[in-house]
Amino acid sequence: MTELDRFEASACTSIMVGKKASMDGATYISRNEDRMLAIEPKRVIVQPAVSGRHETYVSPYNKMTAPYPESGYRYTATPSTNQKTAGPNEEDGFNEKNVGMSATESVYANEKVLAFDPYVKNGLAEDSLATLVLPYIDSARDGVKYLGDLVAKYGSAEGNGLQFNDKNEVWYMEVVTGHQWVAVRIPDDCYAVAANQVAIQDIDFNDPENYMWADGIQEFVSENDLNPDFDRWDFRHIFGTDTEQDHHYNTPRVWFAQRYLNPSIEQDPESPEIPFIRKAEKKIAVEDIQYILKSHYNETKYDPMGSGSDHDKRTYRAISLSRTANSHILQMRDSDKNGAAGVEWTGFGIPSFCPHVPFFTNANDIDESYSYTPDKLDMKSAYWMYETLAMVVESHYKEFVEPNLDYQKELSSWARRKIAEVDKKAVTMRGDALTDYLTEQNKEIIKHYNDATKAHIADLITKGTELSKLTFKMDPNL
Repeated sequence: MTELDRFEASACTSIMVGKKASMDGATYISRNEDRMLAIEPKRVIVQPAVSGRHETYVSPYNKMTAPYPESGYRYTATPSTNQKTAGPNEEDGFNEKNVGMSATESVYANEKVLAFDPYVKNGLAEDSLATLVLPYIDSARDGVKYLGDLVAKYGSAEGNGLQFNDKNEVWYMEVVTGHQWVAVRIPDDCYAVAANQVAIQDIDFNDPENYMWADGIQEFVSENDLNPDFDRWDFRHIFGTDTEQDHHYNTPRVWFAQRYLNPSIEQDPESPEIPFIRKAEKKIAVEDIQYILKSHYNETKYDPMGSGSDHDKRTYRAISLSRTANSHILQMRDSDKNGAAGVEWTGFGIPSFCPHVPFFTNANDIDESYSYTPDKLDMKSAYWMYETLAMVVESHYKEFVEPNLDYQKELSSWARRKIAEVDKKAVTMRGDALTDYLTEQNKEIIKHYNDATKAHIADLITKGTELSKLTFKMDPNL
């Protein structure tokens, strides 16, 4: 596998927002889950709470083996349909304690650190992480500690960046070698972007409230002479990479996101020193996160859908891709005030052309169109419906991009009104009655999106018939 093939195999883009940086006071974690193939079917499920279980988890992917805890919380998940060989790959969700997790952002360590702490073949890999962590944690901070203990016990099979959030905190954790990791609490008034490169920079070992790390990591670095800096302890410099592939595949995505949220700052898209954490120039709305996850260097010469030169359009890897298996935004509002606080925005198909659909996560079931994902195209499946939409829009991009944007904007406005409407009633409800109500509201939301999407596809296909090159009009001068 070449260096570029390594990136192509599993590559994502993550965005995190603290509660004082967001427009609505919510915390956000989000990610485009990008896979090797354009079609790697996904579905959305609600995993029930369990108790009294005495079973062993065995990964179909790498045979990682661990006993399940006896009890676990209910949680939402977006697993792969091919679990017999690829593993669960449950990727993202909220548990019933209103703790969110997104797993994972693939990251890559350099050969110097891997020489002294190589990956563990049967250790923790992306396919297992949400399954083995999300049902068992009570806070974002707890998620880091829980996973850190698992890494110490079982080791890691690969490099992964993981996001956790609750109503108060957002944490980002990078597990980069077999046993070494660090985590940072994203400041409440800041945001952070990660894109397949070790992102975390300085670690303050005197501030355990805002940083966490593997036991012995300082000694590991010191004893093996791994710190390239004279007067700082920069995790990215010590453990990360800075290659030509990074400059074209990874750092430009961070550059574009920060260009959007901090337009006054001038940065080189290939710079290895782009900060991980920044304060935005305005408060961040969920629509801003959606815009970034949908983006492809819009309004720059690097846009592969734009009018730049062929060279410029192929210079940098975009954020939104044809092989994005799912795009998700996990929004956690103040769960002490409202039992409908957790909203999971899920997007199938190419993010640029398809909406993020909101689900209230305090629910016990999901609409069949999301849980049903066959191996071949079926318009009863939300996954296949949005893949179809993306294919139709891109086939006549110049003609279809504006009506497609109008369709997405209309749904986005409708979603805001619907969420506000549900909030007003949900705040008066508790317990099973609330969960049942939100479950039904999710089905109403999905029906609205499904109906609007099928109508949009039908409209585009009808318009597309007039764009065929297999048309002929007689020249009146013949």
